[in-house]
Amino acid sequence: MKINTDQQKIEEILTRGVDEVIEKESLKKKLESGKQLRIKLGIDPTGSQLHIGHAVPLRKLKQFQDLGHQVILLIGDYTATIGDPSGRNETRPILSMEQIKENEKTYIDQAAKVLDMLKVEIRHNGEWYGQNNFTGLLMELTSKITVARILERDDFQKRIKEGSDIQMQEIMYPLLQGYDSVALEADVELGGTDQKFNLLMGRKIQKRYNQKEQDVITVPLLVGTDGVKKMSKTYDNFIALEDKANEMYGKTMSIADELIIKYFELVTNVSMEEIKKLAKELENGANPRDLKMRLAFEIVKMYHNETEAKSAQENFINTFAKKQVPEEMPEVKPSVYDLITILTESKICKSKSEVRQMIDQGGVKVNEKKVPNGEYNFVIKSGDIVQKGSRFFVRVK
Repeated sequence: MKINTDQQKIEEILTRGVDEVIEKESLKKKLESGKQLRIKLGIDPTGSQLHIGHAVPLRKLKQFQDLGHQVILLIGDYTATIGDPSGRNETRPILSMEQIKENEKTYIDQAAKVLDMLKVEIRHNGEWYGQNNFTGLLMELTSKITVARILERDDFQKRIKEGSDIQMQEIMYPLLQGYDSVALEADVELGGTDQKFNLLMGRKIQKRYNQKEQDVITVPLLVGTDGVKKMSKTYDNFIALEDKANEMYGKTMSIADELIIKYFELVTNVSMEEIKKLAKELENGANPRDLKMRLAFEIVKMYHNETEAKSAQENFINTFAKKQVPEEMPEVKPSVYDLITILTESKICKSKSEVRQMIDQGGVKVNEKKVPNGEYNFVIKSGDIVQKGSRFFVRVK
């Protein structure tokens, strides 16, 4: 296959949405050489949904794919049983292989929203860690790196200072991720900024196995819709790749104003030249809401299509700008016809305590009328429309 060595596209790979490149000159020369490179991105299936935060490195992978390089999507079915300690101040819960297989069922379909999966090399690290010779491999691998080197990482140093435990399997995790690069003979590995230690470990392990060291690209962690923490299902601040168009549009409209330009850069196809113009408009007093509407439209168009993006935009304008109840909304047939049951069974609220809190804050309406404080057992009838906040509606069957 002929490799595209267009200088502008190479520059975009090395700069757009990139935090750091190690080693930049080395990778630039490789990209200019015309040789097909092996580009690795690993994802542990610790949850069942991919979100637009996951799409940031996936989109970088797609840029390599568009130039003709061999991209590898590594599903960490084995490493997910351990749990990556990156960015954690406590040990992740250990997942069973059954949970992992269930989580990864739709990963390929979700990743296909970004990548051309017909040209992706899909691998699982259980291929080499699930073999009968694993004990021998483990002994060989642990002889390559010292414990002191592993404990240098910031996450572990913080936990040591706090007196928190570090489990042995967490010490093993960087070694296993590093060996993945040996098994796949990776030329480049991608990952979030929180993965830097693991990515550099890949370089060290490759060197110990007499392979050429992979170059590394780290990408920023996308801040979630709450404007504070990284996007994560754990924090319920995510926009899932499988969200329906209206939900995806509405969630995007809820992001903090200061995130608008960063979202344009990391999660849309809008050119950097145009993004700079949008940033200038924002500086000169443009209404952030107008730019967010453009952002939401671009995101929905990418993961659905232009028609659905237009429909979602119209729905948002009618529902929130004109304060109208949307024509289409989820329906629920509850086991008990009261507010707490309806809002929890429809998954609009995560718990009964959240429902009570929302009611006391005046955030719940029935048929557009605010539910009085303390009316937790408010009786609902079929056909009623229950609303939480300004974005979540459900019709009772």
